[in-house]
Amino acid sequence: MKKSGYIVSFLFLLVLLGSCAPQISEPVIQASLPRIDQMPALPQPLKIIDWKKKASLFDSLVYDFNSKASYGPLIWLDSSRRNLDQVTFGLYTVIGDVRQGPGKNNGEFHEALTSLNSLVSAGLLGIDKTSQKGFNFVKMAQNYFNSDTKWNIVMNNTNPDVAMAGGGYGRDWWYDVYPNVLYYGVAALFPDVKNTDLIRRTVADQFFKADSVLNGNYDYSYFDYAQMKGMRNHIPWQQDAAGGHAWVLLSAYHQFGDPRYLKGAKSATEALLKQNESRFYEILLPFGAYTAARLNAEEGTRYDVGLLLNQIFDGCQSKDGRYGWGVIAERWGDFDVYGLQGSITDGGGYAFFMNSVAMAWPLVPLVKYEPAFARAIGKFMLNAVNAARLFYPDQIGDSNQWLPGIKNLTSGIIGYEGLRKTDDLNNPALLGVSPVAIGDGPKWVAGQPAESMFSLYSTSIAGVFGAIVSTTGVEGILSLNCNVTDLYADNPYPVYLYYNPYEEDKTISYTSDCKSDFFDLVSKTYLAKESHGKTNLTLAAGEAALVVVLPAGTHLNVEGTKIKAGTVTIAYK
Repeated sequence: MKKSGYIVSFLFLLVLLGSCAPQISEPVIQASLPRIDQMPALPQPLKIIDWKKKASLFDSLVYDFNSKASYGPLIWLDSSRRNLDQVTFGLYTVIGDVRQGPGKNNGEFHEALTSLNSLVSAGLLGIDKTSQKGFNFVKMAQNYFNSDTKWNIVMNNTNPDVAMAGGGYGRDWWYDVYPNVLYYGVAALFPDVKNTDLIRRTVADQFFKADSVLNGNYDYSYFDYAQMKGMRNHIPWQQDAAGGHAWVLLSAYHQFGDPRYLKGAKSATEALLKQNESRFYEILLPFGAYTAARLNAEEGTRYDVGLLLNQIFDGCQSKDGRYGWGVIAERWGDFDVYGLQGSITDGGGYAFFMNSVAMAWPLVPLVKYEPAFARAIGKFMLNAVNAARLFYPDQIGDSNQWLPGIKNLTSGIIGYEGLRKTDDLNNPALLGVSPVAIGDGPKWVAGQPAESMFSLYSTSIAGVFGAIVSTTGVEGILSLNCNVTDLYADNPYPVYLYYNPYEEDKTISYTSDCKSDFFDLVSKTYLAKESHGKTNLTLAAGEAALVVVLPAGTHLNVEGTKIKAGTVTIAYK
């Protein structure tokens, strides 16, 4: 009888130990980013909109050749057959843009920033753009690959000369590099389209050659990829173009396995880190920070990711660069606008829709490779996602927007280009008002209508938030999908970032179709094991969890600097 009691006690102890959260490795100490420390744990007023719905409606609205809206169709066919012998399509940059459309500038003035952004957004949401309304829009967008210019990269316009004649931008490096980031995104989401790999390889070769020529010195306004020569003009030098080079080259390395591309990714990342101060300009530096983090994890480099993140959030403080470009950390009027990206100095602050949303693409997956920044990025994302709704005319009050009389023009689907701390157009109705939803469209060229403040190019990236962001049922706690924009990674298991902004522990639920184990890459413990259906996960007060959802019973082991689930690496020490 006594022996049986010992057996029962022993079995009870095994069950008890199994239910506790075994420590697989040391927990990750969270790093502090001072500008994010300034942000509120729980921004106010707090409202998380349905970003997936907004982005899906955008796709339906914009890709409608038969629109009967007062402003007409926002898409047209471009039959000039520039660069490739095929018909392509154009999307308006902003509503009513007088430079654009089938009868303006030969129908050739349209921007990859709008078209490719929209294809990335749709692809992230599972919308098949290779077969929609009788068109393969992914194939058609390949006309942005500029062979006629001999640059042999994806550019913002199919014909840059027409764009500049129509009042478009001149040589501005990020406008030449970012479309290639976008194209690589589109290609990852729609890989089976003819010519996709040829274009990706050609772009990677061009970027590798350019980085080799630059040899660590990115002190240029732009780069001529035909002459392979750095160029300077009136536009500030854009050293963070190296971040775009690095991300594309690392993506190419994972796609094709060519060691040259890995070498180029490292070289471009090191060029970023050579800067003594921030040279943040528009959007490319966050992609460089992601690249540095991934190289550290997978290749054993020791790049200072925290330095790059601080340069993003603190912004450029040099008159030699895009002075004042960074991340806003303020409350404007009755609204917390922390986390929005743009100028932190122009008129007291000018945030941009596209930039604010696009930041999430590289920064959310970054935490998989550098979990030390999980809490910081989780807090930043809560603030940014909350504040970014204010770009939409249906999400900000009439007294805080420039065009309240036509705010329902697109049923709240297309947003304002920007959000200013104060109006800069001397509207008497907005005197003393903060913030103000507004756009630069009317300033670009004579004759632009007021509704050009509603921006397709800005709103077209909304699918990034739509794919990444979900609510959990606990107000203020988001579920952030860390895999969905990690486009050139294997992503064998779901990974979610949760940030608890409260001063007490909170419990959220996760529903799975099969038995699962939930391992936190921050605390290095299990939050739940052998769970099926609805599972409760407890999040520590003021902390972040980076949760990998594993098949139940998956054995974890530490091998050198890696934590593996079977043979698959899920974390890096």
